Amino acid sequence: MHFEPLSTRRIIRAEMHELSVTQNIIDVVCRHAEEAQAKRIVRIHLVIGELSSIVDDSVQFYFDFLSEGTLAEGAELVFQRLSVKVRCEACGHEWEPTSADWTCPLCGQARARVIRGREFYIDSIEVE
Repeated sequence: MHFEPLSTRRIIRAEMHELSVTQNIIDVVCRHAEEAQAKRIVRIHLVIGELSSIVDDSVQFYFDFLSEGTLAEGAELVFQRLSVKVRCEACGHEWEPTSADWTCPLCGQARARVIRGREFYIDSIEVE
């Protein structure tokens, strides 16, 4: 029996995740375009938090393949990345950490909670 290295399995799992995510994007935008009686989708604006597991290049790769023959074929994907923002649960201070150290710069407590950076959604679509 042959087992792939753990790192390879993580990559495959991530790619499979992006495959299904990309298929869902296409399903959603095509459904809305059809409801609007659009001839084609020109542009899709996606918002992605830095802590999400979404890789732009993988989504683009799957999109180019999966969108063939749909209203989304040839559409431009526009990726907007949101940086991480956290709030200290002790004092309420909000900041954008620049390292893995999420200790509050105001009170010194290590009780940060993510308030931005996990997002992933379709912000808008442009159609003809």
